[in-house]
Amino acid sequence: MANRPDKYPMNKTIHKIYLLLDNIRSVHNVGSIFRTADGAGVSKIYCVETTPVPVDRFGRKRRDFAKVSLGAEQTVGWEHLGEGEVVKTIRKLKKEGFVVIAVEQDENAVGLAELQTEKIAKKNILYIFGNEVGGVSPEIMKLADMIVEIPMNGTKESLNVSVTAGIILFR
Repeated sequence: MANRPDKYPMNKTIHKIYLLLDNIRSVHNVGSIFRTADGAGVSKIYCVETTPVPVDRFGRKRRDFAKVSLGAEQTVGWEHLGEGEVVKTIRKLKKEGFVVIAVEQDENAVGLAELQTEKIAKKNILYIFGNEVGGVSPEIMKLADMIVEIPMNGTKESLNVSVTAGIILFR
C-alpha cells in the first residue's frame, strides 16, 4: 500500500534535531543512521573525526555509504568535524538553545522510559552517539545537558549504534 499524503503528513516539526556521531567506525552503521535520520526529520548530522562521510577524500560519492543510506546523504545536511571543532560546535549549539543529549550507558543516565519529554518538547535537540567500542568521549560527555540510555534486559550490554539511533529518534 502506498503512503497516502493525508494519512502520513509531512513532519511539521518546528524544532531542529541534529545528530553528532562521535568516531563511529562503520560506514554501514553511519549510512544506516543517515537513512533513519531522514525518516525522523533530522536536519543535520555532524560526523566527528574518523566517522565515515558520504564522500571520499577526493570528493567522490562513496558507493558503500550510498548503498546503505539509499540517498539520505542528499536529503540530510551533514558536516565533518575535526578534533578541534567538536567542543566549539557543541558550545555554539548550546548558546543557540539546543538541548544536548548524550546517548550512553552511564551511572548518571536516565532510562529512555524516564526521559521527561516535557523538558525537551519543542526544543532544538542535539543527540550524541558514540563509538561502537569506547562510547561517547569523556570530553563530549561533560558538555551534555542530559544522558539517556536504553535499558538492556538480555545478556548483551548494548545495541548496535544504528539500532539505538532509530529507537531514540522514533521514541
